Amino acid sequence: MRNHARFYLATILTAALFTGATYSLPSTAGPAPQTSTVGAASTHKPALAGVYAFNLGKFRIIALSDGTLPLDLHPLLRGISPKQIDALLQRGFTRNPLETSINAYLVDTGSHVVLVDTGAGELFGSVGGKLPESLAAAGYEPAQISDVLITHIHTDHSGGLVRSGQMMFPNATIHVGQADVDFFLDRANLEKGLKPAHLEEALKTVGPYQRAGKLKPFAAQSEILPGITAIPTPGHTPGHSFFRVVSEGESIDFWGDIMHVGLIQFSRPEVTITFDVNQNAARAQRLEQFETAASEQRLSAVAHLPFPGIGHIRREAGRYEWVPAQYRNRD
Repeated sequence: MRNHARFYLATILTAALFTGATYSLPSTAGPAPQTSTVGAASTHKPALAGVYAFNLGKFRIIALSDGTLPLDLHPLLRGISPKQIDALLQRGFTRNPLETSINAYLVDTGSHVVLVDTGAGELFGSVGGKLPESLAAAGYEPAQISDVLITHIHTDHSGGLVRSGQMMFPNATIHVGQADVDFFLDRANLEKGLKPAHLEEALKTVGPYQRAGKLKPFAAQSEILPGITAIPTPGHTPGHSFFRVVSEGESIDFWGDIMHVGLIQFSRPEVTITFDVNQNAARAQRLEQFETAASEQRLSAVAHLPFPGIGHIRREAGRYEWVPAQYRNRD
């Protein structure tokens, strides 16, 4: 398991992970795996790939699961005590560590097949990395992806850009905030707070596309494809961005990591997480975007809410609440 995966999972796994051992982590997000018995043998039936599709105007939106991982929130969240964390989790009928989704999204516009974030790839070892299976279940191949929109350069969003050292999406142009490229791919920033593991991973995942001339950063709010606008929302990382997709008067915002733990941060949006590069800016950005999404009733797709992570946020009685989108299963 690579260095950043160790860093990211250090609060989740036992100290044995730091020796390089790889573990298979049980999921608490769904029912127990089914088994069938033939004679004395039991055969494990793997879970189905995570796919959920719906139409947005003329576009097709497909939520893709990259898997889940258990997060020990006690050492991760800032501005809240472990006792308060446990009380809010209990209110949501769950407990610490919290099983947390890694969501990616596909947007098929008819002329472009666009992927929003790529999951963790191989960087979390046995955890995550299920995006290729979900993509196949949705009926797409990596070579069909024309563009990849990276909300920010962190392991569980850009890690899936490569597999076995090769570009996973060889025909795609990668769009990401210029500020993230400047921060994560510049060795000089090791003296400005950039962790060596983050630099190494950025060079291994984003680097191949940059060398191939397939990296197209943006520095301001701009329409990067017809109907798709990049909106810088710095804080969590210097170049963190939303992507707004609009078709025939309907729209959806892809949030990236504007927040991580819905059961905590919707009621306590001032709470930050260790992974925020700039804690104060991340807090201010979350408060601004929560209020905007609630007042404008924006449909949003959120990377770490329970799959598929699609719904609305509303403000009520001085707090925010998440309202999942109504499920639909028809043409």
